[in-house]
Amino acid sequence: MAMKAASAPQPANTQSHYEVTMQDLPLSCPGPAMVLWNSHPRVYLAIEQTGFAKCGYCGAEYTLKR
Repeated sequence: MAMKAASAPQPANTQSHYEVTMQDLPLSCPGPAMVLWNSHPRVYLAIEQTGFAKCGYCGAEYTLKR
């Protein structure tokens, strides 16, 4: 699932893999379109060099689609 800003906040940590684009950078988990009240603190993930990042809190994996 690609991360896109939605009109209504989406639940956080509902998937184990997300595909992101350069427009989604800087990458954070949970993403800016996700609610935080039932999740971990927002952390920023470096994905630009390797094209892959994994959140240390929830284990969500992110792949950069170029």
